Amino acid sequence: MKKTLITVIIILFTFQQSFAQIYLWEKGKMPNSKGLHLTDSIANDRQFVVANPNIEVFTPSKEENRGFAVLVIPGGGYVRLAHVVSGSQIAKYINSIGGTAFVLKYRLPVSPDLKQREIGPLQDGQRAIKTMRALATKYGYSGNKIGVFGTSAGGQLASSLGVYTDDYTEVKDSLYKYSFRPDFMILLSPVITLADPYAHKGSRENLLGKDADKVMIDQFSTQLHVTAQTPPTILFHANDDKSVPSLNSVMFYTALREKGVDASLHIFPHGGHAINLTKSPGSTALWLPILDAWLKESGIYDLK
Repeated sequence: MKKTLITVIIILFTFQQSFAQIYLWEKGKMPNSKGLHLTDSIANDRQFVVANPNIEVFTPSKEENRGFAVLVIPGGGYVRLAHVVSGSQIAKYINSIGGTAFVLKYRLPVSPDLKQREIGPLQDGQRAIKTMRALATKYGYSGNKIGVFGTSAGGQLASSLGVYTDDYTEVKDSLYKYSFRPDFMILLSPVITLADPYAHKGSRENLLGKDADKVMIDQFSTQLHVTAQTPPTILFHANDDKSVPSLNSVMFYTALREKGVDASLHIFPHGGHAINLTKSPGSTALWLPILDAWLKESGIYDLK
């Protein structure tokens, strides 16, 4: 197979875990770009400008590798990336249960470099999954056990990767032949509908602009595009989520079941928005054991 032009930077943590930063697009060939020279902007564990879309790879030990991988998609209302709390922290959890995790740093639709704002994140997400499939042998997981884990607006992007069938990546290089569709989806407090009254208005305006019409809103409300080919999905939400109403998850779950897709929905009384990995109140603390059990019963774990 032809070598892909992917830049890899290895960084060692103080606790000796390593990750690779893999840029998704060859320099000068990033689609949907005006060619502006941007600089990454990061503050308070949030990234506000992504100049060069990439995935950061977090690997489990060889002894604990269970042969699956997850693309972790941070939220942030499509105006920033919460790349720690809904990125690297989730990646480390995936490592702890034997998975290889890739944290996606995608172009934000508010970027002045994008020609067409609403497809920028989708292009980067599709390219990331193609890249993950090309790297399956290198990192020791199955190319047919690649899922997505999206939180909040990252859930909108994750669900988009599962429901859309058109390839937006455009660049026809050695990665083009790989599928961009995930094999399973994990959605945490996801933005699903972009229509009132249950939309997260900030995510909608940042993705589509303030004057988006009904056609555009329907196009990016992912519950309207579920098919029988949408991958198995588990959804987690809290009823006291004041940012994204839990009915977003209900809508997506309903659409999945209407199409006969295997799905599991868990809505807890408390937990707020983007339920924490730790310090979850009451029954919400069960969400990680539930996720672990679902991955096992869905056949994602390699238990050999």
